[in-house]
Amino acid sequence: MAYGLARRELRPRVPLRPGEGDKHGLTSLQGLAALSLDALSSVAYGPEAIVLALVVAGTGALTATLPITLAITFLLAALVVSYGQVIAVHPDGGGAYAVAKADLGGTASLLAAASLVVDYVLTVAVSLAAGADALASAFPSLGHDKLLVCLIGLALLTAVNLRGIAESARVLMLPALLFIVSVLGVILLGLLRSHPVALVGTDRPVHATEALGALVVLKAFSSGCSALTGVEAIANAVPTFRPPSVRRAQRTELMLGALLGVMLIGLAILIHRDHVAPRDGVTVLAQLTAGAYGTGWPYYVTNLLVTLVLALAANTSFGGLPVLMSLLARDHRLPHLFGLRAERPVYRYGVVALALLASLLLVATDADTHRLLPLFAIGVFIGFTLSQAGLVRHWATQRPPGWKRRALINGTGAVLTTLAGVILLLTKFLGGAWVVVLAVPLLMLLFARIQRYYTAVGRELGLGRTPDPPPRHLGSLVIVPIGEVSKLARHALGAALALGDEVVAVAVHADPARVRALEEAWERWNPGVRLDIVNSPHRSLVQPVVDYVQRAAEGGRQVAVLIPEVEPVHRRYEILQNQRGLLLATVLRARTDVVVCLLPYRLKL
Repeated sequence: MAYGLARRELRPRVPLRPGEGDKHGLTSLQGLAALSLDALSSVAYGPEAIVLALVVAGTGALTATLPITLAITFLLAALVVSYGQVIAVHPDGGGAYAVAKADLGGTASLLAAASLVVDYVLTVAVSLAAGADALASAFPSLGHDKLLVCLIGLALLTAVNLRGIAESARVLMLPALLFIVSVLGVILLGLLRSHPVALVGTDRPVHATEALGALVVLKAFSSGCSALTGVEAIANAVPTFRPPSVRRAQRTELMLGALLGVMLIGLAILIHRDHVAPRDGVTVLAQLTAGAYGTGWPYYVTNLLVTLVLALAANTSFGGLPVLMSLLARDHRLPHLFGLRAERPVYRYGVVALALLASLLLVATDADTHRLLPLFAIGVFIGFTLSQAGLVRHWATQRPPGWKRRALINGTGAVLTTLAGVILLLTKFLGGAWVVVLAVPLLMLLFARIQRYYTAVGRELGLGRTPDPPPRHLGSLVIVPIGEVSKLARHALGAALALGDEVVAVAVHADPARVRALEEAWERWNPGVRLDIVNSPHRSLVQPVVDYVQRAAEGGRQVAVLIPEVEPVHRRYEILQNQRGLLLATVLRARTDVVVCLLPYRLKL
């Protein structure tokens, strides 16, 4: 060994593409950016939803904003603690679906999966629509193009996620950090000032139509619970974290709970102190921003950040739903292609499916946030309840050390989320929640039918059972359709002779003169293969070959059809080639059980 040189193992150094290798997983900070923006950005519409629900009882009812927010924050704390336990028990991800499947049975797992799919799709639509609203507040001229803005944002977000979750997380880290700093700055400066610096928007007449009673408070609470959506996304996407993935995911969940709780309470205190009521042309968060920063450049920067982060909050669904769909595919409840991953660690079919469903929902509602919000949060609270109830049963069954304390935590969470879910359903049913009530059972039926199909296929294929011995070998036959003697025919017959015991060339002609010319050319060539010529009076090529193959396959003989195809170097020339080979292959696959092979002959031009 040479002095000064340490022995080391020689390994080939192959450059990795983006998203490949051991470093593709998320760190805790990247997870906060990639999977928590939905929950964090909800401060832009959660407190406003409470204000809009309370103002029907007059501006004096806005004093209830703070106690309602404290109740929601208490529920948030219970969910964060509970989902920390979900992450530890089910490190493969899936959240409520994984818990329900393991501890509550098939029907409950179908309900959890359907509710989460609905919630993820709605998260994308609501986040993009709310982002377009915030942008229109800063630039009113864009208010007429909200749908276009949403679709452009959805296309960009889809493209980023198709490159990989780590790449999207890196893109999102800076906007997420600036958003958190700006909102905390609004709270801090707002609390330090004795009164708002500036007032934006135009007055909206407020007429009390109801008394501040239990029903109004419950409606405000249910509306404010939209701020809790996205809390479960980290538990659904644990496999996307770097090892140790459980510890990183739990740390991210705690960071999310702490930041969201501080922002909700801080904004609620400002709303309560300054009696912030809805105004036309601006959001409640924009009013609080103007009250803290004034109407200078910090105001516009903060509003643009809110717009950007609301749009990017849809990335929570892009991180969680494809993983959930891969689990459903593994359980034979979705097509198996949703479980495929490309060379980059991305479930691309899940990403594309989410983008298509969200775009359809945006088009159907014209990107109207007020039409989407009544549908929001119903699905996720079903998942909340199932995950907590499932863990209670898990602890009661396994009984590890300290199981009673853990069961009490999850049981408390289950009771709270059940009450919140019932309130959400009752207060929002006529406002649009009936759509979710209809969609969830339909999705459950779809999952069940797909699973039933895969079960029937497995039974017919004899999966899991030892099959009978294969039939006795009768000798294989390879049929090669040809048109004339050429290098293409030589290429095809050479491949066929290497594959089968017997090879026969088949030509279809209607002109006797061409038949004689082909026979003479075949005799001169003498390739050692029999030539069968099929007469076709109607000048049909496909059906005569199909009939010939069907006769050859009678008696159980193994038959293969080798179809030569010319492939030009440049794709622009493909339209000039004869496509009869592809047509013949398609018909043979549909009408026979023989092996069909396409053999390329690549041209040099």
